[in-house]
Amino acid sequence: MVIDIRDITPGNYYNCKFKTEEMLDVRGRPINLSDTPLRGIGMYESTGRITGRDTSTEMVEVVDFKSNKEYVVSFADIWDVKLSSKDEDVDNELIGNK
Repeated sequence: MVIDIRDITPGNYYNCKFKTEEMLDVRGRPINLSDTPLRGIGMYESTGRITGRDTSTEMVEVVDFKSNKEYVVSFADIWDVKLSSKDEDVDNELIGNK
């Protein structure tokens, strides 16, 4: 079941899909400590765990499952908000799913 970000309950775990502008490598991944050449700034889409929400600024903090980086994105740049469990998040982080 997809949930509106404004309706989430504090204390529960939620996952979402998100997009943000980010410096990417030639494979379209956020930059890290590897020696992969840079492609430049581009749109990055992924799935992660919501770790914070500010309804006054309409921004959310999301920890990306693929890169483990934290992003702050607007409500408009997230979708498919779903209730999850802590164990489900850890399992998907380890295998890179979602």
